[in-house]
Amino acid sequence: MKAVLLAGGFGKRLRPLTENLPKPLLDVAGKPIIVWQIEWLKSFGIREFVVCAGYLREKIIEVLGSGSKLGVKIGYSVEDEPLGTGGALKNGEHILKSDKSFIVVNGDVLTTLNPLKMIEVLDECIACIALTRLPSPYGIVEFDEKTLIVRKFTEKPQLPNYINAGVYAFTSEIFKYLPDSGDLERVTFPLLVEKNAIKAVPYDNEEWISIDSHKDLEEAKKVVKHLHERG
Repeated sequence: MKAVLLAGGFGKRLRPLTENLPKPLLDVAGKPIIVWQIEWLKSFGIREFVVCAGYLREKIIEVLGSGSKLGVKIGYSVEDEPLGTGGALKNGEHILKSDKSFIVVNGDVLTTLNPLKMIEVLDECIACIALTRLPSPYGIVEFDEKTLIVRKFTEKPQLPNYINAGVYAFTSEIFKYLPDSGDLERVTFPLLVEKNAIKAVPYDNEEWISIDSHKDLEEAKKVVKHLHERG
């Protein structure tokens, strides 16, 4: 089975770090984000990768090469202009069209979830989205009708809501619904919802972070600590 890493974004919110380095190569606890991703997926038996690269792609290719240094095989799908997540995946169809199913991961996500759990659901649909619990950015205080605080302060608990974890499983039918340019979330997923062809796979008690800010880079160290422990 192959995994696709969507690594073509500009990482504008992480400037100036991303002015001369693509976001997937930013360092977290001594390794680039994309290397952590490969090691995470490798721990679940995935050894073949397709990296969809755009911005500063030559630097990603220079670091990863064929993948042999990481004990995996890596191919590349290169975009000359931004295509969005859906367009980037469609651009790699020539590499993936013979695969019955595959995993897709946003290039800024670090997590401990088991992606193979989604593959088990693909017999019933075209696509699966991994969902994770949304953590509160602040501590929670509960009080009664008299405004008396009734419980202890809870520091940054997980909220009941689920969010898109940026990890997907697709069958090869997905290519019928991909735009030449545009995002999975805005173009493809709404089409699949109309056809009842997309399922959610919720995950609880897993580490997860999407690295969108300088603060996230620091928080990501906690996630990779768990990845290292599991690896």
